[in-house]
Amino acid sequence: MTEPTHDEPHGGALGSRLNWLRAAVLGANDGIVSTAGLVVGVAGATDSRSALLTAGLAGLLAGSMSMAAGEYVSVSTQRDSELAALAEERRELRDQPEAELRELAELLERRGLSPEVARDAARQLTERDALRAHASVELGIDPDRLTNPWHAAGASFLAFTVGALLPLLAIVLPPAGPRLVITVLSVLAALVLTGFSSARLGAAPPGRAVLRNVAGGALAMAVTYAAGALLGATGV
Repeated sequence: MTEPTHDEPHGGALGSRLNWLRAAVLGANDGIVSTAGLVVGVAGATDSRSALLTAGLAGLLAGSMSMAAGEYVSVSTQRDSELAALAEERRELRDQPEAELRELAELLERRGLSPEVARDAARQLTERDALRAHASVELGIDPDRLTNPWHAAGASFLAFTVGALLPLLAIVLPPAGPRLVITVLSVLAALVLTGFSSARLGAAPPGRAVLRNVAGGALAMAVTYAAGALLGATGV
């Protein structure tokens, strides 16, 4: 009889994947809302396709670069902290191995192991790879899977760009008459999708998340359109 195989991710790998997916959904949502607010605001002042395209492209590039730069700085700081913590752990393992062994056993005991089993497990883990054992149990870090700021920056750039393309294309491709209605409906439909996706990834009820997402996007478009229409009417 063939033994069942389990290829699905577990533990930290699954949590990391869900975090990346959630970040991608939220990045796309930011791209949708910010770019939609920008182009709808410009549409309130003018129906020039070139002006709408210029504003939309400028917003897409500025937003995606800002998201990427912010994510790079944030994740670089996190990575620096992880590396510093690992370096400190190496020093402690080198200078006081017995104390570190006792500490590991105590941490395993706090997780529900009996004192005897915890001491035996700590000894076996230390013999196999002391740094990995302490990094995982004490610090919650996998030395082989440190956060990568370039990956984070690229993912944020891509997610924001994908989200921003929807309102940009929706405002410049249709004819002048229905373009605003098409844009608003397209954006609201996309916000329903991103709100639902983020709620499901976070194991939260989707109804409230969708409502908040749609209401926020609708308010942003209404405010920017009103501002654009006011400026257009005054000839500024």
